[in-house]
Amino acid sequence: MPEKETLERARRDKRQGKAPSTQAGEFVREEIEHVREGKHGARSTKQAIAIGLSKARRAGVKLPPPEKGTAKAATRRSAARDFRKGQTGGKREPSPARSRASRKALKREGHRAASKKALSRQARTAKKK
Repeated sequence: MPEKETLERARRDKRQGKAPSTQAGEFVREEIEHVREGKHGARSTKQAIAIGLSKARRAGVKLPPPEKGTAKAATRRSAARDFRKGQTGGKREPSPARSRASRKALKREGHRAASKKALSRQARTAKKK
């Protein structure tokens, strides 16, 4: 569940008429901070960004899943599922066992994915594409 402050920032961005990607950026920032402060790790910068985007979609940000050919099928399916979850009101309680398992797995990952160097490298490669 995203922090209250992150949701408020995203809502403020929406009120100001900013793009969905800008609204989603708040969730990505939160995720990078979580990795930095040691709440959990991430295998790569890309994974940390993906977790943030997933949270944004589930929180109701109108960020559509990637187009065909831009991301692998599994990623697009996952993003589509998150998007649907966020757009429909059905809020089910997450399974404690699954939550625990995913948190435990993320805790085993490193914290270098959120370093300045890793983020700038990710930004550079994304820009080239």
